[in-house]
Amino acid sequence: MTQQTTMTVGQKFPLTIKRLGINGEGVGFYKRNVVFVKGAIPGEEITAQVTKTQRNFAEAEILAIRKASKHRQEAPCPVYNECGGCQLQHMTYEKQLIEKRDIVIQALERYAKPLLETIEVRKTLGMDDPWHYRNKSQFQVRKEGKRVYAGLFAEGSNKLLNINDCLVQHPITSKITVATRKILQKLNITIYDGRTLDGLVRTIVVRTGIRTGETQVVLVTTRKEIPHLAELISRIKKIDPSIVSIAQNINREKTSLIFGDETIVLDGKETIHEELGELAFDLSARAFFQLNPTQTVHLYDEIKKAAALTGKETVVDAYCGVGTIGLWLADKAKEVRGMDVIPESIQDARKNARNHGFKHTKYAVGTAESVLAKWRKEGFTPDVITVDPPRTGLAPEFIRTVLKLKPKRFVYTSCNPSTLAKDLQQLAKLYDVEYIQPVDMFAQTAQVECVAKLVLKNK
Repeated sequence: MTQQTTMTVGQKFPLTIKRLGINGEGVGFYKRNVVFVKGAIPGEEITAQVTKTQRNFAEAEILAIRKASKHRQEAPCPVYNECGGCQLQHMTYEKQLIEKRDIVIQALERYAKPLLETIEVRKTLGMDDPWHYRNKSQFQVRKEGKRVYAGLFAEGSNKLLNINDCLVQHPITSKITVATRKILQKLNITIYDGRTLDGLVRTIVVRTGIRTGETQVVLVTTRKEIPHLAELISRIKKIDPSIVSIAQNINREKTSLIFGDETIVLDGKETIHEELGELAFDLSARAFFQLNPTQTVHLYDEIKKAAALTGKETVVDAYCGVGTIGLWLADKAKEVRGMDVIPESIQDARKNARNHGFKHTKYAVGTAESVLAKWRKEGFTPDVITVDPPRTGLAPEFIRTVLKLKPKRFVYTSCNPSTLAKDLQQLAKLYDVEYIQPVDMFAQTAQVECVAKLVLKNK
């Protein structure tokens, strides 16, 4: 019997859940076919009903739980099942951490099986409090009748869920978002319509400095002119004393991207101040910054441990962004260099290095492989390279460059276990992967961050 004919939509069958999938769904096997079941937990026995079939897998929903996991809990969020922003609230936090480690092991099994025997995959580093940790919210705004809503779209739909208190957001971001949408309603400022593309306000973005208590509010609009502007600013300022910056970003495009290119400061400062450990950063409206600063300190400390610096090493921070990882390592390095393809990020990295008084840093705009090749011609070869690439992983040319340069240590921070495993398989030609340390940056979601330590083989 071929796989295509095994299952049909609507079919029901008993299923034992074996593992957690990369998107947080339960994974079971029916007649050697993979079945993904949203909301199921490893170890559970369920009755499944097929909702969608593909050539080599099916998606199903839970009709009944015949044997529940002892780790199952009632999700505390009222819109959890509709929203899709979190995937694991129905599972105890202790179990989430175990399953995130297993997601890393599954990626190695699939893409780098030979390495599985030798790599130590450590226990996931969790949070003391896995709620209310996100320092930034980006809530879409829509209008139904006379009511203005702000929230997230229900998974796979264009229905906006009005969210008053998102349990993974810092409470101040929720408070300010709710108050701002009420002000927009009172002042009768037009709200964007996703179908007709009419209306002014699209999104309310709130970012708060968790350590400093400074908050910025950004209204994303379709055009520059805002009616009742003075009144709007005055009312927003009164929401909370932490608000030190109010800005407007103009995005005229029909796009799922939040921000457009133009940002105008309406009131207060251009940036908010935030601190990570001993370091401080000024964040403008569009600047990238880790969404979970508390856990970022643990992540960066793991990078520092893996880099094992003594003060004599030259370090390259590839894909450096605004330079945070390199600056975290700078006090223990002889020299830190970084590169990024975004010119504004490099300007910020230089500014951040200056602000912290570091004189032994150097930054360049360009791809990691091209800049490293140029520096090599100038006689510079790093002792340690640290990377934190996008979800797509490392560019093949960059891996080839690293294998040519042969730094003594290579520290790979990853937000995607699949691309991490694929890249480690390539790097393992010259490197021993000593360990992978998973870090829980996004509690209640299926995402897992990892720090891998690679050491040049002795040949």
